[in-house]
Amino acid sequence: MRIFRFILPVIVSVITTISTFAENRTKYNFNSDWLLAIGDFANAETMDFDDSEWTKVTLPHAFNEDEAFRLSIENLTDTIAWYRKHFKLNDAKDKKVFIEFEGIRQAGEFYLNGKFLGIHENGITAFGFDITPYVTEGDNIFAVRIDNNWDYKEKATGTTFQWNNRNFNANYGGITKNVYIHATPKIYQTLPLFTNLQTTGTYIYADNFDITARKATINAESEVKNESSEPKMLTFLVTVTDPDGKIVKKFVGDNKTIFPNETATFKAAAEIENLNFWSWGYGYLYDVTTELLDKSGNSIDKVTTRTGFRKTEFANGKIKLNDRVIQMHGYAQRTSNEWPAIGMSVPAWLSDYSNGLMVESGANIVRWMHICPWKQDVESCDRVGLIQAMPAGDAEKDREGRQWEQREEVMRDAIIYNRNNPSILFYESGNFRVSREHILSMKSIRDKYDPHGGRAMGSREMLEIDESEYGGEMLYINRSAKHPMWAMEYCRDEGLRKYWDDKSYPYHQEGDGPLYREKPALEYNHNQDCFVVELVRRWYDYWIERPGSGKRSSSGGAKIIFSDTNTHYRGAENYRRSGVTDPMRIAKDAFFAHQVMWRDTWVENEGAKTHITGHWNYNDSTVKNVYVVSNGDTVELILNGQSLGYGKRDYNYLFTFENVTFQPGELTAVSYDANGNEKSRHTISTAGHPTRLLLTAIQNPLGFHADGHDVAMLQIEAVDSEGNHCPLDNSEIRFEINGPAEWRGGIAQGSDNYILSKSLPLECGVNRVLVRSTTQPGKITIKASTHGIQSDSITLTTIPVETTDGLSEYLPQNQLKGHLTYGPTPTTPSYTPRHNDIAITAIEAGSVHDHVNATHDDNEKSEWKSDGILANSWISFKLERYAVVDDIVVKFSGWRRLSYPIEIYADNQLIWKGYTPKSLGYVHLKPTESVSTNKITIKQIGESTNKDAFTISELAGNSANEMDTRKSGKYQLGIVEIEFLEKIN
Repeated sequence: MRIFRFILPVIVSVITTISTFAENRTKYNFNSDWLLAIGDFANAETMDFDDSEWTKVTLPHAFNEDEAFRLSIENLTDTIAWYRKHFKLNDAKDKKVFIEFEGIRQAGEFYLNGKFLGIHENGITAFGFDITPYVTEGDNIFAVRIDNNWDYKEKATGTTFQWNNRNFNANYGGITKNVYIHATPKIYQTLPLFTNLQTTGTYIYADNFDITARKATINAESEVKNESSEPKMLTFLVTVTDPDGKIVKKFVGDNKTIFPNETATFKAAAEIENLNFWSWGYGYLYDVTTELLDKSGNSIDKVTTRTGFRKTEFANGKIKLNDRVIQMHGYAQRTSNEWPAIGMSVPAWLSDYSNGLMVESGANIVRWMHICPWKQDVESCDRVGLIQAMPAGDAEKDREGRQWEQREEVMRDAIIYNRNNPSILFYESGNFRVSREHILSMKSIRDKYDPHGGRAMGSREMLEIDESEYGGEMLYINRSAKHPMWAMEYCRDEGLRKYWDDKSYPYHQEGDGPLYREKPALEYNHNQDCFVVELVRRWYDYWIERPGSGKRSSSGGAKIIFSDTNTHYRGAENYRRSGVTDPMRIAKDAFFAHQVMWRDTWVENEGAKTHITGHWNYNDSTVKNVYVVSNGDTVELILNGQSLGYGKRDYNYLFTFENVTFQPGELTAVSYDANGNEKSRHTISTAGHPTRLLLTAIQNPLGFHADGHDVAMLQIEAVDSEGNHCPLDNSEIRFEINGPAEWRGGIAQGSDNYILSKSLPLECGVNRVLVRSTTQPGKITIKASTHGIQSDSITLTTIPVETTDGLSEYLPQNQLKGHLTYGPTPTTPSYTPRHNDIAITAIEAGSVHDHVNATHDDNEKSEWKSDGILANSWISFKLERYAVVDDIVVKFSGWRRLSYPIEIYADNQLIWKGYTPKSLGYVHLKPTESVSTNKITIKQIGESTNKDAFTISELAGNSANEMDTRKSGKYQLGIVEIEFLEKIN
């Protein structure tokens, strides 16, 4: 304590200044000036190898990027490629020097100045090397041999990597993520790179939250190494800075001596008031600088971590963020998150654009599929306010032996690397259920490296394993009163953006397309109208099970993919079209449907929105159904000032107006609340003939940078004389480009999907293309033209990026700001309870008495089934008290395909009779009579029917849940879970 009192005044006097002899560190962008050659080359790691004919590239850069969306996933080139780089590092003297790779695909061998550094093989995680012994102050050559073979085997064991998979993991090969050089003092805070370096870096977290008072305790921990020859007494100083650069708090932690070759952890903590908590749609981030000071107060080493603070809870079947219940609604996106002719290796601002569109569509979560996302997408989700579920690596099932160990290693490395990113709320142990032993193993890894991060560890299908902290099936709906259940992916249906409906060019009949596995593939060839209807229908299943419907509820679900993806497909094209945007992130109508259903919502809708699907440009004789998606209670359709009446409401959000006769003009949908007050409206108009093209730029908000990696996205559309979008124009557009830029183009339906072509058609009157900067700054002019209408052009100017000897201090991601779209977490409740549970105290049944408790054990992997004799197919429940049961919520065995003829009695009074509906989980049987009772009996009164109501299945061709397909007798009543609910008035 005496030492602390002596040192603190010195520290306070110098912390606002920079010592003239501070050692500190530099982080360099190491992406520029690489050379690439495809193929294997003897001695390519050596200093004197002739690489003068190799192609110059800026990283990240997949060597097969030209194939993205041109080839189907299984045909993406897998081969050997070499990368080499010449550079100089002038501040390496008396420093430690490390290289950090955010990731490669699949495996690499690494050399510096001809010296072998090591290998990395898992194709997912970040890793690094200590290059201090090999780097010189003169010329250096870094060389990397990459092998992206689909069937690559780990060298030490001969084991393949389960996630190196031709179905979902698009194989963009090479150095596909960012690379950095770190020059640090010899006493330094380590990097969060466990593989090779065996270091864990800095850990920032908050606890002791008081959300209402806006305060919490901020904790900082740093692993510190002393690789100097002398012991050093150090003090740990932490500075918290807000997004505007204002210092929020400085506080001092440990003060201790670290000896040569010792590794120690330094800690500090302080309560901070007036905090802005990170939240959904509110990417509020702080810079936390951890600093090592010597006994004179001089700065030895300084690390800045960008992070955010939020409180989480996963209990009672619900998820809470900052003390507010939130139901998950978003997308299960392929981790590659790819773009045409570039693949995954896009600039950071484009990641923000894409991930920000998810938030704009109303999504609060992205569940990255199968493998851990790269750091750029992780940081992007922090900025845009998008919750993440972070997997390790998996294909479709649990593993044993070395393949399970590989998954554990990926989870360990990914947690260490990403544990300071507030948007990660879920760690995913597998894309399919794992054993109890394996979930415990994953939790132990989490508890060792991220014990305070407020993140749940779980997996898909973890319905009965209580040690899992969340679960949920892939295609079905689950309810729970224990760990939260949300669907990992739902709705496999596909629809091309180009197809409006069957009454607009190209007149796509619903479901028209090739067979899939020798069966009609109706669900994989939707037009946009029908795609919207299906997505509304699918979300409704989760909406009705939302929190507030008793003790057990659903915590939502993630619709499979946000943007069309270069992975396995089932429709006419060679890529998957399940997205609500196309590959260039042009919105389909499904995007706007989700905006309505997920409008500013945590659980209940908190904003009003209405959307008319499609367009209003038809032949005069056209008669069609008009679909409106709205969160109003009623919707009126008005054509040119004349009311067409009110729509038929289905699935809560869908309003259908049948057989509307087209008239040119304005079509308006107006939504009203239950009292007849207008809530929102949407108008679409008839456009005239196209007269000109309109070319606009979507680009880096900080300017188009001449670093050889930045891109600009250009949108081209056909408009009429008044500037209205022409939704039926499909003209072929020719592009001309002049200036220091590289054409990457766009995508459209046709040969090779028009990848890299300088001419491509509009689809529904619009398309987009990408151009990439070179390392030469200057003006770039792009002209777009077509036959018969006025052309357009645009000029872009790229900004110089300073690079010296292959190194730059320009870090693009550090300049991007957080999106504060939805504001802080509201303090009001996110829902009003609608029902009370009435507990079951005793059960009698006509048969199989020892299994009756399975009907209410909150375990969706257990069930009661009668013995198959009709007279015995009944079950009776005694309730804890007399109540008027308003809703009987049941998951029947075989819920998707079986329909049971039943009668339901309150005591001896019949309150429901009929065939049970088929569903993707639960059905709600509303009694036809209001009867106060404490006993309800369900009787089967005839043969059950057996016919699939949904044609959904795993890729492997099986149902996602064996309880849905288990064979049953015609007179065998089966119940997985049942609840009796009383309405709250």
